Amino acid sequence: MTSGTAVRRQRESTLDAVCAQQSADARHHRRRTRTVWGLAVLVVGVLVTAGLMSARPTVSDDVRVAPGFTLPASDGSTVSLADFRGGPVVLYFNEGAGCDACLTQMGAIEKDARFAEAGITVLPIVMNTAEQINADRERLGVQAPFLIDDGTVSDAYGTLGTGMHEGLPGHGFVLVDADGNQVWQGDYPSMWLAPDDLLDEVTSRL
Repeated sequence: MTSGTAVRRQRESTLDAVCAQQSADARHHRRRTRTVWGLAVLVVGVLVTAGLMSARPTVSDDVRVAPGFTLPASDGSTVSLADFRGGPVVLYFNEGAGCDACLTQMGAIEKDARFAEAGITVLPIVMNTAEQINADRERLGVQAPFLIDDGTVSDAYGTLGTGMHEGLPGHGFVLVDADGNQVWQGDYPSMWLAPDDLLDEVTSRL
């Protein structure tokens, strides 16, 4: 065997080894990429599932005498729950100022004439100052005054910490019947309940 042939074979052997190593590296890279993507999909799936679970509404049909209250309203008036005895009342606890979804919810409810036609009063309750909630009411075109709570009423109805903030009410509704009994409560972490669905929930329990 000539020295030239030996050198050529050595080069071919070296080239084969390099190609084999490159092929192995490519397979390893593909496996690692698939693993990373698989883990990413798994994490996204877990996060989506957790989000859906945390956004699911919780509903209670437990009946009790509704805690009474008297609260100042953002229009300067004073409102007592007892004022509405004899007709159904929906208490709408929400985060209030800074939560556009909360005010949009009330705006949609007040535009639905069927609540008034059914004699259902909806009272929105927030833990803001009148100035804070009125600024958002005016900006978003919400007509209804909001009741101003220092947390006492929200706590009495078990609504604190049901949303994104531990010290605030979440996004929920309480139905008080004509006799002053709490007959339904629904909390909606998704920050929305269509007025049609709210009306159905309420009228089905009256």
